Amino acid sequence: MMNIRPSAAIRKNYNEISELCKRTGEPVFLTKNGTGDLVVMDVEAFARRESMLKLRETLLRSEEERIAGKPGHSIDESAKMMSRAIREVTDAKRG
Repeated sequence: MMNIRPSAAIRKNYNEISELCKRTGEPVFLTKNGTGDLVVMDVEAFARRESMLKLRETLLRSEEERIAGKPGHSIDESAKMMSRAIREVTDAKRG
């Protein structure tokens, strides 16, 4: 579910919006005069999203290299890289 609030709500109800972001782990979209203006989100949720984006970029780059015929990695190397990526995402959750 998308959380949408008018931009004035951030001034009047900061604590409520902060709690909503933390409780749901989802961003709150703020509007100004009925038009999208800002997105507010919990720092931990932001860190998780950033980690996932970096992981997706790495996976996409690897797939593009594979398609281009570049040499790949062994199963052991791949397992180590995946473990490292999982640790990074897990560490980002802990903050």
